[in-house]
This record gives sequence, C-alpha cells and structure tokens, in this order.
Amino acid sequence: MKSTPAPLGPKADKDTVRRNNLSLVLRAVRDVGEAGEATRAGVAARVGLTRAAVSSLVEQLLDIGFLTESGKTFSGQAGRPGTALKVARTGPAGIGVEINIDYVSVCVVDLAGTGRVRQTEHLDNRGAPPGEVLARAARIAARTLESAREQDLHPVGAALGLPGLVSGGSVRQAPNLGWNRVPAEELFADALAGLRPGRAVLAVRSENEANLAALAELWFGGLDKVRSFLYLTGEIGVGGALVIDGELLRGAHGFAGEIGHVVVDPSGPECRCGARGCLEQYAGQSALLRAAGIDGAGGGAGVAELERRARAGDARAVAAVDGAGRMLGRVLSGAVNLLDPDAVVLGGIYRGLMPWLSPPADEELTGRVVSGLWSRDGGRLRASSVAGDAARGAAALVVRDVLTDPVAYAR
Repeated sequence: MKSTPAPLGPKADKDTVRRNNLSLVLRAVRDVGEAGEATRAGVAARVGLTRAAVSSLVEQLLDIGFLTESGKTFSGQAGRPGTALKVARTGPAGIGVEINIDYVSVCVVDLAGTGRVRQTEHLDNRGAPPGEVLARAARIAARTLESAREQDLHPVGAALGLPGLVSGGSVRQAPNLGWNRVPAEELFADALAGLRPGRAVLAVRSENEANLAALAELWFGGLDKVRSFLYLTGEIGVGGALVIDGELLRGAHGFAGEIGHVVVDPSGPECRCGARGCLEQYAGQSALLRAAGIDGAGGGAGVAELERRARAGDARAVAAVDGAGRMLGRVLSGAVNLLDPDAVVLGGIYRGLMPWLSPPADEELTGRVVSGLWSRDGGRLRASSVAGDAARGAAALVVRDVLTDPVAYAR
C-alpha cells in the first residue's frame, strides 16, 4: 500500500498572490529605473502580468507611497503615452551600521538603493567594553536617523555589520576587538531605543561586515556580468566573503570567508585569534604599517601616509606593500583553485594600494592557479567600487526586506 505524500504547504490565497505581485511590480520599477523610465505597459511586459493587473498594483503602490509618477513617456509604439514611474525617494528606508576596529560608519539607503545620509566617526574600539562600543554606534545611528527624518525617510529596520564570527544576533568571536559571545543586536537595540523615547523601536539584525561589503559590491559595484567572486577587505584585520552565482555563500554555520585567518606560516607571528602566521599578520593594516616603518596608531592617517610614501617611491613602503601582495596572492590562489570564481575583488585599504599591491598578487595568482585561466593583467583581480561598503550593504539588506513584502511595511 502506497503512503500518502506529505503536503507541500498551504495553498497561496488571493492576498498572498497579490502581495507577491506587489513586490514583483515594485522591484521591476526599481530595476528599470536604474537604466531608464518605467511605465505600466513596460512593467507588464517585464513581469508577465496583464496591463490591467499591473495598473491596479501600481495604484496601490502609489497610495502607500512606494512609487511616484510624473509626466508622459513615449515608447515609440502605437497607443497613448504612459506616465513615468519611479520608486519613491521618501518613505521606507534602511539603516546600516558598520562597527569596525577603528571607526563606526552609518548609512541610510532609500528604496532605490541610493545612499542618502552618511555619518562616520573614527574611534579606537579596541579594548573598550562591547556595551560601550555599541552605545557609541547607537548614538551615531540616532543622529543619522534624525537627518533621515528631515528628508522624510523612515528607516524600518537596522542592520549591523560586525568584524568577526556573527551568529544568532551575537558576535561569537571578534579577535581584533577582543569580543567573545557578545549579544550585539540586543545591546545595540536597547541603546538605540533609550535614545529615541516615544519612537517606534527598530528591528535589528546583524551580519559579518565582509559579507555586507561583498553584497554591496554585488548590488552597487561595477562588476557587470560577474556573479561569482571572492571579496577581501583589508582593515586592521583581513575579512573575506564568497559570492557564488549571485548568492552569498555562508557555510554550514554562517562563518564562511574567514580568509584572514588562513595560516601561511605556522611559525609566524602570533595572531589575536590564537593561531600563528595568519594572513592578516602579513597583509593586515597593522602589519603593513609596521613593515613600512609608519606609526599604526593613526589608523586612516597611517594608511594615507603609506599611500603617499609608495607614490613617492619610498623603498620601504613599496617593499611592505609588495610583500603583502605576495602573501595575498599565495592565499588567494588556493581559494581560486578551490572555488573557481570569476574575479577577486579587493576592498578596504587595499583599494588605494592597488597600483603596488596588484602586480605581485597577480604574479602569484598567475603562477599558482592550476586552470591556466588566470593571466597577469587579465582583469580578474580588481579593486572594489567606491559605491559599495559594509554600511551601505547593511542598509540595503533592510531595503530588500521591504521590496520583498511592501505591504508589511506600509505605514
């Protein structure tokens, strides 16, 4: 006797179908708006719904303030001209908060993905109690929210970008901050709510900052058709993320991409993670500045000085960057052999150091990638876009929730 198969799930009702279609239309208008003007007829052709159905959905999105329309647009075809549709520049938005070793950056992004407000403060967060660091970030976020409110933007949620192993709303380990098992979401949410009495409490989520920077590169960078890439961000530490076919590869426990702690020399210098000879001990910001003979206490100023000296041809500075590039290339070649990405993208402090960092890294990759498809100056090793960073990626993550179910966020 055959057993009855388990049901696949509840059947979608009319409300569910309409909510899905509202998302479809809203995302279509946003996507078309990046390259031109969207009309009801154009959206209908793009999403495969009738024009009447799209018109009804558009009217609802106009009513709840997610779309705007203006003027007339001519398609060159027979029929009446249509009005131009755009994603609203006011209303629901996302706020992203990147907490890094020596700075906090906060960004508000609107429904179109445009960064509208940005506040960054350079703070040395090493050694400070986690609650104090998260309270600092909450104060910067509160000021940013007020600036957004002046533009009639209303962030519906916040996302934290954190340097370390992030899981279940907590930082399991962040060696360079000295954090272990810190309930970051809870501490930040409580601090932010305390600064905004009487206002709606924002839902808070968290993610590894390199993952968010990689997503920002995917969504806003100049990758063209590249959908599989390895992203590295150089800061005090070295973070990494993997994007495969347009999706972030998280791993079984959400910790994929920790390339900064790949051991390149077991007898090398001790790393904050407890191991010896990790990549970031050779290619992280502190290691670079130390090798170049520059005081690392200045943070961003130290990196700017390193760039200045390299540009002037200072032998020690050029040698420091060259050595870091070679170590990066050796570790990256293993990752490329394992994962076969279309490109490797270097962000953070590496972006400005690419003229001196890229040639030795490219040389190592060319000599070690076994497929033979990697060639020097072939364009597969590239600098990240200035349009993408962890704070913007975090804010855009919130916006994507809105685009997925606009009804849930209608005021």
